[in-house]
Amino acid sequence: MRRACAAVCGAVLLLFSALPGRAADAPPTIVVHAGKADSLSHALAVQFAEALAQGNNALTVQVEESQGSVQNIMDALHRGDHYVFTTPPNLISQAKRGEKPFRRDARYRRIRALFPVPPLTLHWVVRADSGIKDLAGLAGKSLAPGGKGSFAERQTVSALHALGLEQRVQLIDIDPAGARAALAGHQVAGLALAGTVPLPALGDLAKTTPIHLLGLTHAERAKVLAADDSLVAQAIPAGTYPGQEAAVATVALPTGVYTTTVMSDATAYAITKAFWSQKWALGQHNPPWSLVTPAALAELGVKLHRGALRYYREAGIKVPAALR
Repeated sequence: MRRACAAVCGAVLLLFSALPGRAADAPPTIVVHAGKADSLSHALAVQFAEALAQGNNALTVQVEESQGSVQNIMDALHRGDHYVFTTPPNLISQAKRGEKPFRRDARYRRIRALFPVPPLTLHWVVRADSGIKDLAGLAGKSLAPGGKGSFAERQTVSALHALGLEQRVQLIDIDPAGARAALAGHQVAGLALAGTVPLPALGDLAKTTPIHLLGLTHAERAKVLAADDSLVAQAIPAGTYPGQEAAVATVALPTGVYTTTVMSDATAYAITKAFWSQKWALGQHNPPWSLVTPAALAELGVKLHRGALRYYREAGIKVPAALR
């Protein structure tokens, strides 16, 4: 944690050196809330801050641990003008509607988007020699759906239900690390994993155990998406994992970086510009970022901050009407 904080504590002068009327020796501190220290969202936030720090030794971005996306959104009601947080957009929609665990509060309508981050992508995996070609092929067989209560488990159960397979596939409760060993040892027919593409653990497994990723047909994916409006269509590009010769159609949970209208236009502009100017370098060191493109703006779910919108217009990036 000390090393991560040291790397991050420099990150924002780059963001704010261009802000008008701000002394170079007193940049504001941007506070990023992004989940627990061992979570994927926290790791992505640290990567983003470290990427901004490249070539600049006077940063002021602070990545703070939080209890997760729900807390991040709740905190947006009372944090100051330099508060940034990560969350899936569906939770923002819940907050605006006042659905549990949120209470109805008009201030949630002040939340604005800045840019997307790598989504949680669902992987359904079998051995290459299993003969299983699709989810229907798991009928009568065992599947480790992911850790109890995890995104992988919840969405696997939802997908099997949407496809009428919930009574035909035997779900085995094994932790993800044990599930990979069980697949390699023929103890389960398949497993579900979720994370940013590529998943290092899956790449390591594929080096010793030839694997096959199960994809969804267009009709199947439509059913899965209809069953859960928090998901989006996603493709795992060909060649992502050893032996994967074709792209695989699946689903994912989009995630973005947000702030509120309390943040100044100049600050939101500087953050957004800094992100996109560093994204190529970020992707060179952290492959999941390479798959983040302006096309993912459509998945952010709420309007862009005016400062962010100014950057996209200047950069010639097409913004969906719903986000303007």
